[in-house]
Amino acid sequence: MKFCDPILVVGFGSIGRRHTNNLLSITNSPITILSKRKNITKNDFINYNKNKKRIKIYSKIDKCLEEKPSVAFITNETSLHVNYALKLAKKKIDLFIEKPLSHSLKNISSLNSIIKKNKQIVMIGCNFRFYPTIRKMKELVDKKLIGKIISVQSENSSYLPDWHPNEDYSKGYVSSKNLGGGVTLTQIHELDYLIWMFGYPKKMKAMVGKFSNLKVETDDLSVSLLELQNKIIVELHLDYFSGPLYKRLKIRGSKGILSWDSNNNEIRIYHHIKKKYSKIKIKNNYKLTENVNKMYIDEIKYFISCLTNRKQPMNNLTESAKTLRVALDLKKSSGTKFC
Repeated sequence: MKFCDPILVVGFGSIGRRHTNNLLSITNSPITILSKRKNITKNDFINYNKNKKRIKIYSKIDKCLEEKPSVAFITNETSLHVNYALKLAKKKIDLFIEKPLSHSLKNISSLNSIIKKNKQIVMIGCNFRFYPTIRKMKELVDKKLIGKIISVQSENSSYLPDWHPNEDYSKGYVSSKNLGGGVTLTQIHELDYLIWMFGYPKKMKAMVGKFSNLKVETDDLSVSLLELQNKIIVELHLDYFSGPLYKRLKIRGSKGILSWDSNNNEIRIYHHIKKKYSKIKIKNNYKLTENVNKMYIDEIKYFISCLTNRKQPMNNLTESAKTLRVALDLKKSSGTKFC
C-alpha cells in the first residue's frame, strides 16, 4: 500500500522539483508546493495529466497549511531551512530537510526541543548514504576487511556552471553568502558520509575560500585535514570549479587499501599479504551519470518507512547538527567568515 498522507514541498528549485516528481511516482499523496516562481508549467511534472489533481501550488505558507500536510520537504535556500522547519514543527508536521541543515547553528536547539516534545520524525537528506558504492565501502569498513583504518582520502570535484546548464549559476543560492551557499556546505555529502563511516573529528584544519574566477561570493575550494576521535587521519578536497564531475574515496588500513572513484565506479581492494588488487562486487550498482535519481528514490522510500513505523531515521536532526558544526568549524579554522 502506497503512502497517502498530504505532503508539502517548500521551494521548487531543482531539488524541490526532483523530490516532488519522485513523490508523485512512489506515493499516492496529494502534494502542495510553496513557491513564488511564476514560470512553473506542466512540463515541470512527471505524467502531469495523470497527476494534476494531486498538485496544488501556492505562494503563501498559510495557504499551504490549509491543505493540512502531515509531512513537509524543505528544499528552499539553505539560509531559510530552519525558519521554515520551526514554523512547520510547531504544527506537528514531520520534516525532511534537504542538506545542508542550515548555514549556521542559530535556532537549531529550539527546533530540536520542539520535535522531541512532539515526537516528530525529522531527517536531513544526504543522498550519498544511499549510493551502492558508499554503502558497500561502509559495510567493508565495519567488517574490518582491511583491518584498523589508518587514513582516508576523499574528493568531490565538479564545475558549478554544469550543474544546471539552463540557469545562471551566479544567481543561484549556491553562489550567495546570504543564502548559505559555498562548496563546504553545499557539498557536505563527503563530510557526512565520512563521519557516518568513521566518527567525528577531534582536531581539524582547513584552507577554505574563493580561488577561481567563478562569479560567486562564496568559497569554491575547501581543503581539510581532520584527525578523528579514533586517530584516523582524513584528507578532504572539495571544489566546484573543475570539471568534469569526479569523486573518489581511498581508505588505507593495516591489512590493505580500499579505493573507489566515479570514473571506474568499482571498488578495488589491495591485500598487503597477497600483494595484488581484486575487485569487490557491488549489488545494484550504477554510475552517477546514468541513474543518479535512484539514490533520491531510495532515500525517500527509507524516510517514508521511518514515518510509517514512527522511527527516527539515520541522519536525524541531532546527528546532522553535529556534522553541520564540523563544516562550520572547518570554515572558521580557515578564517572564512560565516553567519
